[in-house]
Amino acid sequence: MSSLGGLVIILSSFLCVFLLLLAFLNIFYKLWWAPTRIQKLMALQGIKGPSYRPIHGNTKEILNMKREIIGRPMSLSHDILSAVRPHVHSWTKIYGMNFLQWYGSQAQLVIMEPELCKEILDNKDGAFAKRKPQSYVKKLLGDGFLLQIDLGKCHDLGVKLYQPMTARESTNGFLLQIGRSK
Repeated sequence: MSSLGGLVIILSSFLCVFLLLLAFLNIFYKLWWAPTRIQKLMALQGIKGPSYRPIHGNTKEILNMKREIIGRPMSLSHDILSAVRPHVHSWTKIYGMNFLQWYGSQAQLVIMEPELCKEILDNKDGAFAKRKPQSYVKKLLGDGFLLQIDLGKCHDLGVKLYQPMTARESTNGFLLQIGRSK
C-alpha cells in the first residue's frame, strides 16, 4: 500500500513540475520570444524603433517624456505634436516616419507618412483589418454606427438610416409643411 502512495506522490509532483514548466514556457514566449521575433522581422523590412523591454515595453520611456513636457511651459505655436505625443515626435526624428513601439509586449506600428495613412484608411479591399473594440468600449458606446467593423455593414446601416429621410415623398411632405408655416 505504501508503494502505491509513493507512486501517487511522485506522479502528482511530476504533473506539478510539468504544469509549472508549461506556464514558464508560455510566459517566456509571450514576454520575450514573440516580441523579439516581431522586432527582428520588422527590422528586416526596414522598420526600426525603440528596443523592446520585457514586461513594460516602452511605456516607461513614454511616461518620462510626457512628464518632462508637462514640466515645461508650452510655446504658442501650431506644432502641437511635440506637446501631445512627445514620444512620437522624438522617435520620428530618430527612426523615421514609420516605426515600431511597444505597449507592454504588444507591438504597435506607428505610421506617419500621409500616403500610407490614406491607403490604410481607404482599405476598400479589406487588406487592413480593424481591431475589434474592447468590451468596455462596446458597453459604453453600444454596437452602433461608429463601431461597425466591416465597412460594408457600415454602409448598409447608413443606407437603412438615411434613405427614409431622403425619400421623395417625405421631402415633398417637408416642403408642404414649410410652405404652410409661412
